[in-house]
Amino acid sequence: MVVPLPPLTNEIVRLVVMTAVIILVARPVLNFRVRWWGASGLLGALIFVLWIAPDLLYPPYRHSFLFDNAIAGTARSSLPESVRHDAPVLFLRTLRAVVVVPIVEELFWRGWLMRWVITNDFEGIPLGTYTAKSFWMVALLFASEHGPYWDVGLAAGIIFNLWMIRTKSLGDLILAHAVANACLSAYVIAAGKWEYWL
Repeated sequence: MVVPLPPLTNEIVRLVVMTAVIILVARPVLNFRVRWWGASGLLGALIFVLWIAPDLLYPPYRHSFLFDNAIAGTARSSLPESVRHDAPVLFLRTLRAVVVVPIVEELFWRGWLMRWVITNDFEGIPLGTYTAKSFWMVALLFASEHGPYWDVGLAAGIIFNLWMIRTKSLGDLILAHAVANACLSAYVIAAGKWEYWL
């Protein structure tokens, strides 16, 4: 975002832009067919538990030099304190996290990049095709995207990659990712753990 916007406007703009990109650019290649509803949902819940477990088990964990530094950043929320109890902002932020982000991220990471690393003609590569190079490159880049949560991002990236190899289904990955983000969003709001919303 080039121009700083008020939080509610910011959430609306992000949601509209990301939804427009999905509809106008990605919709023709999206497949929301889910083959493993229960397993994908449980996997998402497991990733949520994995995400918060280090901080629950050892609260100073995230403040170690491994996670709080100039490269990884700091576990600090981008959501201003003034809107942390503003229902419309929280609703839109949650909607984006649960509906839009899983589609965009899974389409990018495991729908495109995991195949593109194998060959530029990625459309000829079936979803879930395994090569060590594509598997680990995607897992490491997915981890780096999560800043000070890179460790759990790496674990989640490995699990998501394995699930893509097992199911060969973008729909199952989107569902697992959506469940993980829904659980995390509920936890953030209920427990006031705003630092998880970077």
